[in-house]
Amino acid sequence: MRLKRRINDLLVAAINLERHVDPLFRRGFDRVLRAPIAAVVQWLINRRRRDDVRLGIAEERALPDEAEITRAIVDGMSAFTRRTYPHGGAERAGNTKTYGVVRGSFEVLPGLPDDLRQGVFAEPRTFPVWIRFAGPGPIAPPDIKDNGILSIGIKLMGVAGEKLLDERHTQDFTGISAPTFTTPDIRENVKLQHHILAGTPIFYFLGPRDSHLLDAVMQGLYSRTQSSPLETRYWSCVAYLLGEGRAMHYSIRPSSDRRTPVPLRPSDDYLREAMARTLAESDVEFDFMIQLQTDPHRMPIENASVEWPERLSPFVTAAKLRIPAQRFDSEHQLAFAGNLSYNPWHCIAEHRPLGNQNRARRSIYRELSRLRQEINRQPHIEPTGDERFEA
Repeated sequence: MRLKRRINDLLVAAINLERHVDPLFRRGFDRVLRAPIAAVVQWLINRRRRDDVRLGIAEERALPDEAEITRAIVDGMSAFTRRTYPHGGAERAGNTKTYGVVRGSFEVLPGLPDDLRQGVFAEPRTFPVWIRFAGPGPIAPPDIKDNGILSIGIKLMGVAGEKLLDERHTQDFTGISAPTFTTPDIRENVKLQHHILAGTPIFYFLGPRDSHLLDAVMQGLYSRTQSSPLETRYWSCVAYLLGEGRAMHYSIRPSSDRRTPVPLRPSDDYLREAMARTLAESDVEFDFMIQLQTDPHRMPIENASVEWPERLSPFVTAAKLRIPAQRFDSEHQLAFAGNLSYNPWHCIAEHRPLGNQNRARRSIYRELSRLRQEINRQPHIEPTGDERFEA
């Protein structure tokens, strides 16, 4: 085990070294090579699939041992949290480092096609939101060491209707800066959690007897030295209802193509600093886009390693996510960020999460959020949008 840890640490160190040179070539690589490589990897992933070919549109199929697997993931991530933060100051076990929680608005656009006018998208309206930008985790080192795949959490407030979990007036949307998830399903996810707890996560992807190399390549194609959380695109990776009998993926894309230079000697919190500089000077806007499931095999619900092809169903902009210029990095506002819980099950029935990853998230996110807040002696806060913080 010690040898595996040493090898893991050497490979992680090599990845960290690459982070420093990544900005020199990454834009050209993404423009020319990322799409064709992703197409080949997705073809290989699809060739290996067998168990979801007979599902229909918006149809799910639970794994036989789903409850036991979910429990194992919760137990493993809880053990990691307790071991990592024995004296308090616990961070989230995933999407760990908070770059900032910012105030904004979610404007549902008029004139949407009838099949998109469901749930919060039923009619033009603007919701207040708190938006959390964060790093991958499961720890929170200096940004340059853990900034490849970023995450976003969007909490709409003032949403009417019965909710499926905990909060009464919110609707959460979450995403990461890659179109596929780290693991295809929770059966593989629990293996990853075992490796994380053992300090050998690289061996989940490169293990000779149970390789997940294709998923590693997909993550690597989108893992890059980020310039700012405000300047990358995010994807849901997993499916959600869009009203009865419809399933969707969604994506949050910056309206501007601006790129902040990555510092030659980045500080430990350079991503938060980049956000702060941008929002001190200007507003920021994202397009919130919806992609409908049209082919239940090529666009599976139970396999999160498969990217839904845009040629089968293009993304349609359904809302504008607007972030006004503001200061967000005060001590009080950062503390507020720690009290918030983002969970895709904070939702109305029209947007119920679909698939085994999402079904497991109901318990995983809820229990780990409670554990974190218990360790930190922080209450769970359901925000209203009326919160104000001193500079």
